[in-house]
Amino acid sequence: MKDRGTRAVFMSFLTALVVMSLLAANVFYVSIVKKHFRSGTDLSAYADSANTIRETDKALRGNIYTRSGSIIAEDNRTYNIICILDENRLSREDEIAYVKDKENTAKELARVLRTDKETILNYLNQDVWQTELGTAGRNLSESTKNEIEALNLPGIEFTDSIQRVYPLGTFASNLIGFAQSDETGSTVGRMGTELYLDTYLKGDDGYRIYQADKNGYILPGMKEESKSAENGKNVYTTLDQEIQEALEETFLMTEQAFKATRIWGAVMEIDTGKILAWGQYPGFDPNTLEITDYNNYGAQIPYEPGSTLKSVTWAAAINEGVYDGTAMIEANEYYYNWDNDRNPHRTDYSSAAPITNASGNKFGVIDYDHGLMYSSNVVAASIQTELITSQTNLDYLKKFGFFQTVKTDGMPEEKGILNFTWPSDKIAISYGQGSTVTMLQMLQAYSAIFGDGTMKKPYYVESIRDSYDSNHVLYQAETRVTGEPITEATARQVQEILYRTVNEDDGTAKYYRIPECEIIGKTGTTQVAINGSYLSGYTIASFMSAMPADNPKVMVYYCFEAPYNHDAHYKTEAVQNLLRKTAMRLGYANVAGQEEPQETAEPEEAEIEAGGELTDGKMPMLINHTLTYAGEKMAGLNAKVLVLGGGNTIIDQYPEEGIPLNGGRVFLLTDTNSFVMPDMTGWTRKDVTALWQVTQFGFRLHGEGKVVEQNISPGTLVSRGTEIIVEFE
Repeated sequence: MKDRGTRAVFMSFLTALVVMSLLAANVFYVSIVKKHFRSGTDLSAYADSANTIRETDKALRGNIYTRSGSIIAEDNRTYNIICILDENRLSREDEIAYVKDKENTAKELARVLRTDKETILNYLNQDVWQTELGTAGRNLSESTKNEIEALNLPGIEFTDSIQRVYPLGTFASNLIGFAQSDETGSTVGRMGTELYLDTYLKGDDGYRIYQADKNGYILPGMKEESKSAENGKNVYTTLDQEIQEALEETFLMTEQAFKATRIWGAVMEIDTGKILAWGQYPGFDPNTLEITDYNNYGAQIPYEPGSTLKSVTWAAAINEGVYDGTAMIEANEYYYNWDNDRNPHRTDYSSAAPITNASGNKFGVIDYDHGLMYSSNVVAASIQTELITSQTNLDYLKKFGFFQTVKTDGMPEEKGILNFTWPSDKIAISYGQGSTVTMLQMLQAYSAIFGDGTMKKPYYVESIRDSYDSNHVLYQAETRVTGEPITEATARQVQEILYRTVNEDDGTAKYYRIPECEIIGKTGTTQVAINGSYLSGYTIASFMSAMPADNPKVMVYYCFEAPYNHDAHYKTEAVQNLLRKTAMRLGYANVAGQEEPQETAEPEEAEIEAGGELTDGKMPMLINHTLTYAGEKMAGLNAKVLVLGGGNTIIDQYPEEGIPLNGGRVFLLTDTNSFVMPDMTGWTRKDVTALWQVTQFGFRLHGEGKVVEQNISPGTLVSRGTEIIVEFE
């Protein structure tokens, strides 16, 4: 027994020794001879891990959308050609991995790339290991890449890159901002929404790490590790494309009419706080990044609001129960003195310069309601010091959210500057001078005045959703009440005065009336405050309004800085343009009163017969219905209808349900793979981006204005992967 045990131990030791010797021999063999011990595979390429390959799978950044689903920002994956020229390049067995036939390769590439053969041949005849082909071979679309790959040209390979594009151009540019590639090739937010929401928008790159032999084969058992890319989240805004474009069109009209140096404005739903439009001039095109000012005027540039702030002074007095709109007040000049606490009060005469009305107007004795209708500084000062107190007025200004940040969706903000030390400061604040506010604060404050007395926080980010499953919502905005500075009764009383300010012939805002619907509003004019002084010869003219007058649902606020012009509130065509288009877009327009005729449907595009007399209406829900059903629902509606694809069931539509048509284009998608290209000559950028949105084909847009050229001829059947290039002028 003892001998057998000894022999067993000895045999185990001997076996272990043999195994260890074999392992040592294998290590020695691999390290010295550089061959796999059992298979005989040449492992010299593996000795220094030089053949370990890491491939990065770049994630796509999330899209940013308008409220109706138009794309504001998206990633486009593009490709660059790489030509391998070294004939010693390692390849799989029996394959050529370099450009051998340079003449034929240059000929074929020149045909696809629409460039000169000799130019490409010059690149291919260089004495280098590999080459690119200049601009002709860069930023290629996927369809162009696929066409070249189908030629099976040896030595032609591709690298891919991601380019952030903005199909709508200058659309809300200082709000949306832009994103750029960093040193790693990843796209990161640099400004605006792209920066504020970068953690949501940016994706997570994937990778693949593996080892291969000299012929490109992966040996069994060799290391291979991979992780899929995860694209960023999609951001849906509250911005309405038509109203935003109307706002930016109005900017250009104002600049031409008044030589304005800065313009800003917004449109917001009163009951919800949803911002439908937000912008400034000058803006920029994030596709070209010619930026003159990185500031978001509406949140980062405080200014003296002027007479639009008077509504708060009147609201304070009404809410305190001390206001009688029919009581009479002297409105020529306001002389004041002050007590030991520097609180001003009215006197018959003072050593201080008196408060006067704009342009030196002397209104005589008027009632308090007309004080607001006439925008009297004298009456505003009288209300603050005789009906209430300066401190009470300040308390209300703070209740209305002034001199504190609003905290809207990550926007960088300024609080504004409160000057409330000297008697002149305290009086000036009653008519909107001496202290500064932001447009964001004005929107929030007027949501109470135009609404039911409760303030709503302005917001423009509606939701953030998973890019793979839009039903997976990571963030959903909700209306948020930020204060109740006044009662509903007070709000209604102020609205009645603002109605008279616009709609009575002696109101200061009468030139802002529009035929589509009645509005209410208040004008403002003030000097441009800079570093404790005023910019000589320049003023800020503004208009705060709401519609419809009898039940305000949306407010429109508009400001511009320009050389002083006496006609700033008389020549109002630009602002009227915004007001009218907003009214029509939101369905507040009295169509019978419109001066401009509506467009009729163009027969060549109206594939669904409207039939009968055309009337304006709202877009019905047509998704998952047949074209026959769509024809019945669209009958009689004033719209230019285009069916996309050869199917009979509608799988997507533009515009979405409930949007007023007003003679606009309607796209009904029945096939996701192909459609017949329409003649887009004369289409607006909005029309083309709507087609882009509903088809999700690859578009590239150049210029502004209306379509003058398209690379795909009308009547051509286009398939998915085709790049559609559209020129505007």
